[in-house]
Amino acid sequence: MEVISSQKVFQGRAISFRVDQVRANNGTFQMEVLEHTGGVAVVPIDGDDQVLMVRQYRHPVGQVLLEIPAGTVKQGEDHALCAARELQEEVGMKAGKMNLIGEFFLAPGYSSELMRLYLAIELTPSSLPQDEDEEIVVEKVPFAQAVQMAINGELHDAKSVAGLLLAAHLR
Repeated sequence: MEVISSQKVFQGRAISFRVDQVRANNGTFQMEVLEHTGGVAVVPIDGDDQVLMVRQYRHPVGQVLLEIPAGTVKQGEDHALCAARELQEEVGMKAGKMNLIGEFFLAPGYSSELMRLYLAIELTPSSLPQDEDEEIVVEKVPFAQAVQMAINGELHDAKSVAGLLLAAHLR
């Protein structure tokens, strides 16, 4: 595939949109691309084997979702540092150990967003202010129950499903 031309049509804080004209074996066509700085998600498990999850309204889907903590990587920010910051902002905890357990593209058909997943243990209280646009309620869910919720389709957030299943596999 060859990119003939590319035009940025929107530039925002964490995302931009571009329209590419591309040539492939079957002709020339247009592709819309969402460029994203990347994201992180954290599976925080406390000493009682509880996953600290967040319940929050997600405007694009018009629903309140139960998720693992997550956030957008700022331009040039280290992913592990972003994960540590998000953990403090969203659930008020700092991890004694935080390990990368996986990474994947969320929607490679139209987006460049790479999500990195971390497992956080040895949690201690340490909070940072939440982002202005977040109204988060922290819920503790027993690890086995959270994994079962992912398997049963009770969680509708892909990064949460992937994070919990990867954590379960590694444990």
